[in-house]
Amino acid sequence: MKLISWNVNGLRAVLKKNFLEFLAAEKPDVLCLQETKCTPDQVEQLWPASYTTFWNSAEKKGYSGTAIFTKDRPLKVTPDIGVSEHDNEGRVLTAEYSDFFLVNVYVPNSKRELTRLAYRQQWDKDFLAYLKKLEKKKPVIWCGDLNVAHTEIDLSNPKANVKNHGFTPEERAGFDAAVKAGFVDTFREFEKGCGHYTWWSPMSNARARNIGWRLDYFLISQSLRPQLNHASILPKVMGSDHCPVLLEIN
Repeated sequence: MKLISWNVNGLRAVLKKNFLEFLAAEKPDVLCLQETKCTPDQVEQLWPASYTTFWNSAEKKGYSGTAIFTKDRPLKVTPDIGVSEHDNEGRVLTAEYSDFFLVNVYVPNSKRELTRLAYRQQWDKDFLAYLKKLEKKKPVIWCGDLNVAHTEIDLSNPKANVKNHGFTPEERAGFDAAVKAGFVDTFREFEKGCGHYTWWSPMSNARARNIGWRLDYFLISQSLRPQLNHASILPKVMGSDHCPVLLEIN
């Protein structure tokens, strides 16, 4: 099974670029999108007939939002996590399949002045509790833009960014908690080195210079580790300030 996750930074914008060509070339079984910034009716598009689409749009127009494109119809699709303070920004979409849950997430940004850091810490706790509740029923695959570089090798300039959003000790501790709870960072099962990023600033020609951050992930329940075939980053795919990440699992 081939799964891809991509923060498109506006689906309407990337549709004018390379989105359909990317979909046709990669042919994922499931595609998870973050930061769609639209509602389904705002996208005048006939998707490939092989895909069923599901959406969770933010109450605020042109903001956040998640979507799942899937070839196999899930048993059930659920928006949000059941916590009222988190459930108006379209950040989570969960698809239940026969053997696992797939959770597509766009984690809140702590903001440049860290004005949302306290909220982010509460989000991390509540979201992890949601994942563990699902895991009691069946294994979980979760993916998306987690808005954190986990370790120093996950961004170009770690020393300069310790107090910046996306690399604060508090945000990294949130990721640590997920790992301690048994979730596996699939990319790091195959690649231990540095220089692998999924987001680049649009400033200073950062992408061409590969001055970036790894903010996008696939994590899986420990029980799924024997079925893990491959995980990678697709840095050559343009159209957004993020690139897609890929998971292949039996």
